[in-house]
Amino acid sequence: MTQIKNQKERKTRKSKAKATLFAAVSLDIFTRIMTIKSAFEVWNFLKDEYEGDERIKGMQAMNLIREFEKQKMKKSETIKEHANELLSIANKVRLLGSEFSNSIIVQKILVIALEKFEAFIASLENTKDLSKITLAELVSAMQSQEQRRLMRQDNAVEGALPAKHHHAESSRKKYVKKSQPTSSKNSANN
Repeated sequence: MTQIKNQKERKTRKSKAKATLFAAVSLDIFTRIMTIKSAFEVWNFLKDEYEGDERIKGMQAMNLIREFEKQKMKKSETIKEHANELLSIANKVRLLGSEFSNSIIVQKILVIALEKFEAFIASLENTKDLSKITLAELVSAMQSQEQRRLMRQDNAVEGALPAKHHHAESSRKKYVKKSQPTSSKNSANN
């Protein structure tokens, strides 16, 4: 009796494990594993396919490092967005078991930063030891610089709008004065 009960429990657990694996993968992967009979075989297939051996992990890490090296900052990107992109790639490399220090990310940011950061980076080079600056310090400092620049641009636009409005108002007054007859001419004609 207990053997039958244990057999049913094992079968139920195996079915649940297989169903869980099926639910956890995308539709494309599901179509590749749906014919595999046991949860253990599904697990081994996924492990071999996506984790791979050391050689495959090494090649994946090399591809990610190559992708990291090709990264360039876009003009529309904020420094935080770009740093997060670089950090995401670095974390993928780390997950594969390869070393990837934050100092490499710091160097990459300093090298590929947009022209608008050149003066800031030059002053940073003169005031700090760049080999000891952390990623968080660099990103925070560059974000501050970026925010100051944006605030100045916003103030310039806000300051330009009232001047333009004032200019339009004075032009309208001149037009009104030219088109209306003056009171001295009216009194001379009467």
